[in-house]
Order: sequence, then structure tokens, then C-alpha cells
Amino acid sequence: MKHCARWLAVVMIVTLSAAAAPLAVAQRGPVDTGPGTLAAARKILEGRWRLLTFEIMQPGQKPIPVLGAGSMVYDNYGNMTIDIRVDPPTAAMLEKVGISTVKGSLFTQGKTAIDLQARTLTFLLDGQKALGAPSGPLALNRKRHWQISGNVLTLTTKNDDGQDVSVGRWEKAP
Repeated sequence: MKHCARWLAVVMIVTLSAAAAPLAVAQRGPVDTGPGTLAAARKILEGRWRLLTFEIMQPGQKPIPVLGAGSMVYDNYGNMTIDIRVDPPTAAMLEKVGISTVKGSLFTQGKTAIDLQARTLTFLLDGQKALGAPSGPLALNRKRHWQISGNVLTLTTKNDDGQDVSVGRWEKAP
């Protein structure tokens, strides 16, 4: 009798679990897709990009053109890698405005979060507060405002007053 009661209890649990499973799935909404969704923004940003122009802005001064070649990769997991190679005179000019290069390279890599309403990318810094004190015009904790026109992506970094401190234009690689 005890064996039969246990068997009946197991059958009831399995039956109830099977009956409840479709309900759990049915309660979940579909993943948003299409224009204006996070999935669409990630898909647009995803891929390899080639640097067209990059400028650093200083208050009351002419923009500093960053001469060099660069690439950016945004993967389907939200990771972004930017590598801009500059010549020694450009590296020296950047150093004067507080932007260090390593062997002639401005290199940035990390996971990003997208804010669709503000159209910004924010680096998620492991072990660091994303909104901590900036350490320079291109600090990783500064939001990158993005805009796409055709196959050109414009990334603009702003200071605390909302003024542009850098503008990079990137062309999507085929």
C-alpha cells in the first residue's frame, strides 16, 4: 500500500509539473525585435568599423584632429574594442590635453550597456562604479552618444557640462 501511495505521489508531481510548464512559458512575453528595440540597436552596432575621423575638443580652442588609423569591433554580446593608432606628433599633442597613448595606440575594450532613450553606450567597468569620477576626456565611465546615418556611426563623448569632448566617425566595414 505504501509503495502504491508513493508511486501515485510521483505520478501526480510529474503530471502537475508537465501541466504547469506550458503556463510558465505562456506567461513570458516575446523578445522585442524590430526597429527601435534593444535587439535592433545591438544588431546595427554589431560588426567591424573603420575610423573615418576623430577629433578632441578643448574649450575655447580649435578641435584637435587625431591623425591615424583605427578600428572598432562591437560584438553580439555588447563587447566593444576600439584601437586607434596615431603617429608620434599626434601622440605628443594628445598627451598635452591629458590623453595618454601606449606605443602610439588609444585602446579601449570592455562590455557596454545601451540606453535606447538617451542613445548612449556606457562601458561596464569590472569592480568599478560606472559613474565614478572621470579621469580624462576619454574616460571609460563617460557615456558615448551614438548616432547612425547610413553606414556611418558617430560616437560623441561629452563632459559633465554636456559639451562635446570627442567626436569619432566610423564606417561599417563590409
